[in-house]
Amino acid sequence: MSALTWTGGTVIREKRHRLAAVTYRGIKVVSFTANVKCRTHFFTTVDRFKAFEEMLLRSLKRFECGSDVYLFMPDHAHLMLRGVTESSDVLRAMKLFKQLSGFWLSQNHPTVRWQKDFYDHIVRDEDETGRHIRYILNNPVKQGLVRHWKDYPFMGSTLLDLGALLRS
Repeated sequence: MSALTWTGGTVIREKRHRLAAVTYRGIKVVSFTANVKCRTHFFTTVDRFKAFEEMLLRSLKRFECGSDVYLFMPDHAHLMLRGVTESSDVLRAMKLFKQLSGFWLSQNHPTVRWQKDFYDHIVRDEDETGRHIRYILNNPVKQGLVRHWKDYPFMGSTLLDLGALLRS
């Protein structure tokens, strides 16, 4: 654990990432969740989504990754990233995305910040991949934002044809 931080009289114990960086390299699938600090509702407009989508796509390209699905809820983001070559690095892609988008926030919305770090889960097989994709796509439905995941506007994929899923 890292040093203690005082916030409003509360002690927060920040944990270091639990897995070695090498674990995220190569042909891997990792599901990440990043929260907006204080659960502030930020991802509520198309222009904000598009700005963050562009930063995500730049980060994926830089580290030879793709995304099965990415979805921005009002106060957090779900990103299922996939290394597509032996030299891919999904952890570095995620960190670059948070760095780029954090800087963008500081320049454009200085009162909004990402929560430190993120949650991740290494996906072990394609059945688990399908379960995670369904969970992510149904998140806006569970939150009462839309009646069907197909109606949610703040999502995309670089690897799957969501349009085909939308037509099915």
